[in-house]
Amino acid sequence: MAERRPADAFAGLVSRMVGYREIERGHFRQVEAASLDIPLVVSFGEPFAIGLGRAPGSNDRYGSFAAGLFAGPVTIDSFGASNCIQINFTPLGARRFFGMPMTELTDRIVVLDDLLGAEGAALREALGDAPDWERRFDIAESFVLPKVAGAHAPSPEVAWAFRTITATGGRARVASIARGIGWSRKHLARRFATEVGLGPKSVSRIVRLNRAIAAARTGDGGWASIAADCGYADQAHLVREFRELAGASPTAWGIEAR
Repeated sequence: MAERRPADAFAGLVSRMVGYREIERGHFRQVEAASLDIPLVVSFGEPFAIGLGRAPGSNDRYGSFAAGLFAGPVTIDSFGASNCIQINFTPLGARRFFGMPMTELTDRIVVLDDLLGAEGAALREALGDAPDWERRFDIAESFVLPKVAGAHAPSPEVAWAFRTITATGGRARVASIARGIGWSRKHLARRFATEVGLGPKSVSRIVRLNRAIAAARTGDGGWASIAADCGYADQAHLVREFRELAGASPTAWGIEAR
């Protein structure tokens, strides 16, 4: 793997930019918990097999694609010859880059050509022909920057609501957020989903889950303490959320709270 820290111009819009190449044949599986990353993958190798909320089937093969927000686990299989660059957008950055209602990507994986047409094909060719990862990152940055700086920014109200949810670890009440911007809960939910991909309640759940995962990996408390700190009613509530959003219980998922 190779990685480039996103430039300051991408702050709050792009969370990660990585290159990935497999060098050993085999069948490799990873299960990812629900997250707020919206990946754009440009492949010049073998496709991945990807299943949303389930194991992928024989028809679930994707080379170059983007995937919207999904409130559940994602299973990714590779077979030893994958070679790609991945740009992870934040929801606010994805809205700018794709310039479409983000509900069009929700719970979906969409191939690059359907999203970007000839531009996507040209990008894939340029990245595949580049001599090294540094040149590929340069090309990717040059392609992304004018799009995220364009006219498709989320509304100030939705951007504020999203940042409030993330800043509070998913604990801010949706009703309070709606009052803070002078909208009804229903109007906030509709506009938020259109511009982010999921409603504020679902995004809050994902934020809490990822906060709990981070706390388990780095903190000193047990699961009951983590549940309380992350805004769950109790440990059983946390376990239910893990099963729905990560696909397994915390311990089965491979995390041991310290």
